[in-house]
Amino acid sequence: MTVGSTAGGGSAAREPGGEEIARTLELLWRAQPEPSARGRRPAFTIERIVAAAIGVADADGLVATSMHRVAKELGAGTMTLYTYVPGKNELVDLMVDTVLRERNLPAPGEERPPEWRAQVRVYADRTRESYRKHPWLRETSRVRPALGPGQLAGQEYLLSIMDNLGLPAKEAAAAANSVAGYVAANAAVEAESIHLERSTGQTNDAWWGQRSSFWHTYFDVESHPSMNRIWLAGGFDKPTAQQAADASEFGLDRLLDGIAARVGRD
Repeated sequence: MTVGSTAGGGSAAREPGGEEIARTLELLWRAQPEPSARGRRPAFTIERIVAAAIGVADADGLVATSMHRVAKELGAGTMTLYTYVPGKNELVDLMVDTVLRERNLPAPGEERPPEWRAQVRVYADRTRESYRKHPWLRETSRVRPALGPGQLAGQEYLLSIMDNLGLPAKEAAAAANSVAGYVAANAAVEAESIHLERSTGQTNDAWWGQRSSFWHTYFDVESHPSMNRIWLAGGFDKPTAQQAADASEFGLDRLLDGIAARVGRD
């Protein structure tokens, strides 16, 4: 099952063992035992640790989000953090699922837009917003996602839309996967754009402006006739950010047109 794999686990160099997987799932679903009433209360909570890690990643990127750095933000020793979370890969899983839960997609039985395309828009808009707020999401895996509540909420939401259209099960899954993959890919591109502007202090339009001599010196009209024709007709007149937004909206509309045609045919 890959629906809604908008983000997922860390970039581990090895596959985790059964005990590690069980521990990660336990953390994602908050299934660890409550501390003993007679014992000393824990100094931190998983929520507080994850919030600190997200803050570091938002500010300095995922590469900066080491266990040592997060422990420092919390005013704790690094080894103390390991008593709550086994390592960075597990921490990244928790971070990803936390920001996915922040989308607050309508659960089964909750109110949602009456028209199915508008329902998909809710998913797309809220997923893109997650990537805008947390550009480091683009660095996480969409192939092997963290199997937490945020991930599954996205899966359930998209599958419910396609299932309600009356598509056969395999086509409903394929349609939901197509939407999830398209939205994630475009959200990741936008997140990369945001990251570059923040990290370099230069807008993408300014970057292109610095390279304006390329078009006069190296661009060959005869080798790129379509590009030249579209350019002269105003196809690239908008700022780069607006061009990207328009392309994303156009593609999603056409994808939904295709699903609608499939439903209409059946």
